[in-house]
Amino acid sequence: MALHKHRVVIIGGGFGGLATAKALARADVEITLIDRRNHHLFQPLLYQVATAALSPSEVAWPIRHLLRRQANVRVLMGTVVGVDKAARAVLLEDGARQPYDTLVLATGAQHAYFGHDEWEEHAPGLKTVEDATAIRRKLLLALEAAERETDAERRRALLTFAIIGGGPTGVEMAGAIVELGRASIRGQFNTLSPDDLRVVLIEGGKRVLPNFYSELSAYTLDALKRMGVGVELGKPVSAVDAEGVTYGDRHVATRTVIWAAGVAASPVAKWLGIEGDRAGRIKVEPDLSAPGLPDVFVIGDAASAVRDNGKPVPGVAPAAKQMGRHVARLIQRRIGGDTTPLPFAYKHDGDLATIGKSSAVIDFGWIKLKGWFAWWVWGLAHIYFLVETRTRIFITMSWLWIYLTGQRSSRLITHGDATKTRPLEEVNDN
Repeated sequence: MALHKHRVVIIGGGFGGLATAKALARADVEITLIDRRNHHLFQPLLYQVATAALSPSEVAWPIRHLLRRQANVRVLMGTVVGVDKAARAVLLEDGARQPYDTLVLATGAQHAYFGHDEWEEHAPGLKTVEDATAIRRKLLLALEAAERETDAERRRALLTFAIIGGGPTGVEMAGAIVELGRASIRGQFNTLSPDDLRVVLIEGGKRVLPNFYSELSAYTLDALKRMGVGVELGKPVSAVDAEGVTYGDRHVATRTVIWAAGVAASPVAKWLGIEGDRAGRIKVEPDLSAPGLPDVFVIGDAASAVRDNGKPVPGVAPAAKQMGRHVARLIQRRIGGDTTPLPFAYKHDGDLATIGKSSAVIDFGWIKLKGWFAWWVWGLAHIYFLVETRTRIFITMSWLWIYLTGQRSSRLITHGDATKTRPLEEVNDN
């Protein structure tokens, strides 16, 4: 009876999982990649889908298509519900079991509401294509409903948009909503004016972009204010409901709230029976393996790893990709009989955030950029990391069109079954 090849099971088709699979392309292994969705998502540009700058197909690609030329990979669409460590098998929702010799958990993160999960109904986050299209629908419906609204207070609430969280996602969403609203309103609505639009960014800390150099945070704050964004700092949110947001001693009446304040790891710690940190991440060993489980690796947002300087490895795409390549290298060495420890060493490439269609901030450590030139560098960096040439071309053309005309081509409101949906009434009834 012939022995099987070394079986590598990867859970998650995000940046980390995909990087692991691709780095094992020439390895003598059998790879099974499992994801509950059939596509890989370029999350850094997901906010542009939510604000009608890009369509979903420009930031997401079928995993099977991306790995179509890799003969040693099998892709399965399924939902993982647990791990049988004793039997070395992944448990799926439909009762199936997928055996492994090495397991790589690259399951990403989900929204965290700091113990207030009831806020999610009124303050959706932005992690999936479904999230982005739902937010886009909500934004555009608010404008349509405001066009018909005759009550001044209701109208003001419809035209007020609140973003909770002043990190890169919150900052980028705030600037993009201002540009979307103004581009949509100007010359296209009879009773609305761009001046009616109100965007409020709420951050519980003392500054926006807290992980950036302080000078770049200050520049971002000034840029947002110049765009007309109301920035509220040092005021944690205490309530979110259908009527709006309460923070500090203030309340903002709004029908549209977007959550960009926190994330939590998927339930990998529960699957493995290991205690996670406050965000549910597993504190991994130096080589990224789970404690006490040398053949189980945890990477990306599901892992809590520490850099050489004692700082945590950030939950960003480049880190997940580096982790994936590291684990792939370790797997190949072990298959070859080399059990020498190989600690993970993270190389930080820098922090980037765009504020609008012609302004951004970049912190590479050795050099810091801001303004128009930084925006071009930001754009080139994101285009470079896209996975397909066709997508690079389409996104470049979309950005140039928006830059030259200010108009966004993806302003479509979808409702599903038109005979069962009352879109404008849904907004007014909130």
